[in-house]
Amino acid sequence: MTAYMYILLCADGTYYTGSTKDLHYRIIQHESGFGAEYTRKRLPVKLVYYEEYDQIELAFQREQQVKKWSHKKKKALVLGKYEELPKLAKKVFIKEKNIS
Repeated sequence: MTAYMYILLCADGTYYTGSTKDLHYRIIQHESGFGAEYTRKRLPVKLVYYEEYDQIELAFQREQQVKKWSHKKKKALVLGKYEELPKLAKKVFIKEKNIS
């Protein structure tokens, strides 16, 4: 079974990331206002990127990963600027404890 992680460009310039087993049908849902609440308020939407997976679980995991990305990082993915992805990763700072 094929599954998809996809990114939509919303009318307000934001991105929506989702996953589905039927990409064509899911896009129709979003475009007609029967998709996610987020996209309903930001119509029209346009499919700008998708990835195929063998299992819906893998597509969902990828969706969860990409949802955490900044707008700039998602845009780099959409535009195929893969070399920019590492430098756009959010930096996590760990506060070191002073152990004396």
